[in-house]
Amino acid sequence: MTNHATTPGSRAAEFGMSEPSSNTEKSNSRFTEAALERHKREGMELAVRARWAALAVVAIMLPFIDPRFEIVYYEALLLGLALIGWAQRRLGRVGLSWVELLLIFCDLALLTVAIVVPNPLATTDWPLAMEYRAQSFKYFYILLAVGTLAYSWRTVRAMGTMTSILWVLALAIAWAVSAGDQGLSEAVYAALSPDREMAELLDPNNFLFYIRVQEVVVFMIVAATLAISVRRYGDLLMGHAALERERANLARYFSPNVVEELSHNDEPLKQIRTQDVAVLFVDIVGFTHYAANRSPQEVITTLRQFHHLMEDEVFRHNGTLDKYLGDGLMATFGTPVAGDADALNALRCARAMIQSVANWNAERASLGEVPIKASFGLHYGPAVLGDIGSNRLEFAVIGNTVNIASRIEALTRKLSVALAASDDLLERARREAGGDDGAMSDLIRHDNLAIRGLDTGVTVWALS
Repeated sequence: MTNHATTPGSRAAEFGMSEPSSNTEKSNSRFTEAALERHKREGMELAVRARWAALAVVAIMLPFIDPRFEIVYYEALLLGLALIGWAQRRLGRVGLSWVELLLIFCDLALLTVAIVVPNPLATTDWPLAMEYRAQSFKYFYILLAVGTLAYSWRTVRAMGTMTSILWVLALAIAWAVSAGDQGLSEAVYAALSPDREMAELLDPNNFLFYIRVQEVVVFMIVAATLAISVRRYGDLLMGHAALERERANLARYFSPNVVEELSHNDEPLKQIRTQDVAVLFVDIVGFTHYAANRSPQEVITTLRQFHHLMEDEVFRHNGTLDKYLGDGLMATFGTPVAGDADALNALRCARAMIQSVANWNAERASLGEVPIKASFGLHYGPAVLGDIGSNRLEFAVIGNTVNIASRIEALTRKLSVALAASDDLLERARREAGGDDGAMSDLIRHDNLAIRGLDTGVTVWALS
């Protein structure tokens, strides 16, 4: 195993604090696309159900308003709107979809026809302007409101624009083709000659253009307001997706309770400070020889299983997975926030790792596979924590404490032991435990051991 002495802890850009690399951009894109797809599916399903509910209410209401047979025409049009909603649910997707826009246009066009074009089943022959006087434009608001549940803000804005254009266009065509019944107009004006304004209002041939303009203007205002609301909701959705992505990335390195704490703080990893931490190095002994006689697939599978076991213990003991080091790893305890039992947690974690490896080797033996031997080195002391780098930032745990922990792990070869911990870590663990703890049992003291980089020998406690 290579020397880890000067290798800083690295979690580049995983905390959303750096400019994204290509891999990070792809990861971000996957999170965003997944969030959009989920939002689109859920919104479209909700929108279609809301549409069907609204259409059902209208379908039940119409016979009470007009119990004549001619109402069947409008019931058929409502069924058409329901089918268009079903098609939108089947074909709706994230991003620009011309099919979806076409279906929305069909929605609005069908409703325009239903409101403006005379009912072919009707027995009465009223002037076309009376269709506008029925104030049926309000039904467009149903489609607009339902659209906000499923579509983007641009689509909602487009719905407002298309509705206004269709309504104005229908008004122009109706005005152009309408012959009207001049006898009715003359009768109204004759009866109300003293009040011309009231006569114009009640004239069955008057399209009341100023009311039609108000309808379009108010509808556009409402559509624009809803579009802004949908856009704001979309921004909140993307922000939530980003937070979930960052939280997932944090969970790859920190224990769940630390993730919970970090997710409620603003950029806690950027603060450069010095604090006491416990550092644990883990390595597979003789892994080079093991890998030389096996296929790459078997080697990688073994590493993944080993890393998985070690990672579980790090998180279970409130540690931070600093990085993988080929066939080993580095973990810290007391980062990014110091705790009340960092040294004790580190020692307990190492002991749990030893037991986990023993259990794993028992499984390997039953499968006829050779056992894996691991070594563990621990030290406690001051380290520097904070971001390093320029364009790509990394959260680093650096300092002499890291160097010593790495070299104590290397001492396990010389001492022929599985675990070696500095006297500083044992002393700190005793204070945290309020005395001796089960994790300190069976440790044998070795005094005055030489470590590269230190002028004086160190005391190490070892477990064979």
